[in-house]
Amino acid sequence: MKHLVNILAPAMILTSHVSAQEWEFSGDVGVETRAFIEAPAYPEQLKTYQPSVFGNVEGFFESESGRHQIVFNGFARADSQDNERTHADIREAYYRYAGDEIDVLIGAGKVFWGKAESRHLVDIINQSDAVEDIDEEDKLGQPMVKLSLLKDWGQLDLFILPYFRERSFPGRNERLRFPVFVDTDKPIYDDPNEEWHTDVAARYSDYIGDWDFGVSFFHGTSREPLLIPASDGGGSSILRPVYGQITQTSLDAQYTKGAWLWKFEGIMREGQGETFSAAVGGFEYTFFGVTENGADVGVLLEYLYDDRDQLEAPATPFEHDVFYGTRLALNDIQDTSLLIGAISDVKDGSTSALIEADRRLGQSWKAELEGRFFINVDENNILSAFEQDSFLSLRFTRYY
Repeated sequence: MKHLVNILAPAMILTSHVSAQEWEFSGDVGVETRAFIEAPAYPEQLKTYQPSVFGNVEGFFESESGRHQIVFNGFARADSQDNERTHADIREAYYRYAGDEIDVLIGAGKVFWGKAESRHLVDIINQSDAVEDIDEEDKLGQPMVKLSLLKDWGQLDLFILPYFRERSFPGRNERLRFPVFVDTDKPIYDDPNEEWHTDVAARYSDYIGDWDFGVSFFHGTSREPLLIPASDGGGSSILRPVYGQITQTSLDAQYTKGAWLWKFEGIMREGQGETFSAAVGGFEYTFFGVTENGADVGVLLEYLYDDRDQLEAPATPFEHDVFYGTRLALNDIQDTSLLIGAISDVKDGSTSALIEADRRLGQSWKAELEGRFFINVDENNILSAFEQDSFLSLRFTRYY
């Protein structure tokens, strides 16, 4: 966190010249509890409930011309069971100049690339916050300088990423961890500059008719670490994260036609063993207005493929898998929605299922239900580490 603050100092200095009255502030606070369905696999793990509290604070400033913007977004969580999950992070803190054909961002930002529902293969700029969840949806703020060219021929984004942020992992007492503890205090880097290696990235994106696509390039420190066995010096086994230097090219595309959304993401990566490729593709079809109140029902189907060497590259459960699910949007005043889905291995049948539901309560509250279930997991599948960690999570959030 100290290094991140030092990198963001120029953006913070810019804010000191802006009066407090010109800022817009918002935020939220919430309570959450996870309830694990089965007894833990390891005696040191928490047994059933994992309560926590969390909060976000956001600040936004825009000049009268609209050309200059300053954004801040901070997040914090206090977990009653696991010290690793008690953490705070600057998700965003940047200055942005927005011109007619040029856009410049300096500071910590969040960038999302991708189209697919089940796996975001091409989304490589930000590091995953793995203590929040194992789905890699939560991201840490990434220090960057971003230059965007907005032209008739499309958008070109160029990135300089001067500082790398290591992935967080659950602690010894927490669920959803590997059988051997990942010691984040003992990382290994391919590059002698370690976290100070300067990464670079570029992305070209455009719309052509019903097609929305992006072509991306990244060279630098892999956000996915390889975990290798080691000893902590006291005779206990640990896993050490290895952050290799990689070059990754990717393509993501979406074709929209009526009720159909066809989605694809594909990558090719060099640097972690033999060059490998991975892809995810499929569709979402929506049945509009299936009830008198105008509810929509979507059907989702995607295929996941990954041919990496599981010993030389970071392990993944998604070698040959199928994602299937359904999405319900009631389109009511409470904005009620529900997603139910599962990813199944086509070879051994191991399945990871999920349920996500949310609904607004009045003007300022929101209730969310999340569940993850590990079903029929083969002992040789990487998901076997979480086989007894199926859970339901209930979250209430108050917005300001």
